Amino acid sequence: MRFDLDAYLGVHQQALTLGAKRTEVIANNLANADTPGFKARDIDFRAALAAAGDAGGSLGITQTSSLHLATNGAADGTGGALRYRTPLAPSLDGNTVEPQLEQAAFAENAVRYQATLSFLNARFRSLMTAITGQ
Repeated sequence: MRFDLDAYLGVHQQALTLGAKRTEVIANNLANADTPGFKARDIDFRAALAAAGDAGGSLGITQTSSLHLATNGAADGTGGALRYRTPLAPSLDGNTVEPQLEQAAFAENAVRYQATLSFLNARFRSLMTAITGQ
């Protein structure tokens, strides 16, 4: 009997990858909080996860030539879900980073990332139990 590890792990594999990318984006925003004209960005997690799920399907668009435009946000690896943030209180220098909101988003993303890791850990633990028979 064939075992499909991707199906066993479900969407959590893509969620972990997207969580790591979102951490990088938020950290970049925080690092540029004092850079004049810097535009804060974030990943639309739902859209990115939906695009990651659709990428493996037979209806997805494929890039058949290097001259074609990238499909599904291939340039940033987020399924085209990397967006600019709309600031609540824009600064005079054009910077749209709001450190308090970025720190809150960073903390929320860290909790979600840890939850995904915990779920995957439990899945692997149950798989090891099934393999070893204990």
